Amino acid sequence: MIKALTTISFLVLSNVFMTLAWYGHLKFKDMKGFTTLGLFTIILISWGVAFFEYCFQVPANKIGYIENGGPFNLWQLKVIQEVITLTVFTVFTIVFFKNETFRLNHLIGFCFLILAVYFIFKK
Repeated sequence: MIKALTTISFLVLSNVFMTLAWYGHLKFKDMKGFTTLGLFTIILISWGVAFFEYCFQVPANKIGYIENGGPFNLWQLKVIQEVITLTVFTVFTIVFFKNETFRLNHLIGFCFLILAVYFIFKK
């Protein structure tokens, strides 16, 4: 149980950094001093943030993988990661991008992903 919670916690932290690396720079236009940055500089900043994603993603997979004594097989790890990614992305988008709305079709799609988790974990 501890390895499962550690894996999931690390995946959540990893996805917070990933979301910031991939989408955080889109808010630079609203931040003083960041509006004039070139694409290469933005890539380097995002790459620096993504480093911390890997600092949590790699241990999460190592700890969680069944052949390393963890509770999850590769299919399960991947589906858990995808659901966490979409959850973190949704919260990030709602909080930081007020012009984006969460719609019924998004909810339906997420429900299908939850069904994917069910079927991936079904023995």
